[in-house]
Amino acid sequence: MDFRITLRYGGSRQRYHTFVVSGADAPAALRRAADEVPAEIAADVDLVELRIAVDPEARSYLGEDT
Repeated sequence: MDFRITLRYGGSRQRYHTFVVSGADAPAALRRAADEVPAEIAADVDLVELRIAVDPEARSYLGEDT
């Protein structure tokens, strides 16, 4: 399963870094994400968000015929 990871960093000037990892479940995805945090922002990260990554091709939108 693919998960989208969003990292917030930068203190009072908040910035975000987003990437996708694969894992069997959330704990596995978080372990993989920890290995992929860029070294230059690692010390400044104050929030990590994990969500199931949505496949834009499979996603339906309001008003579309299903």
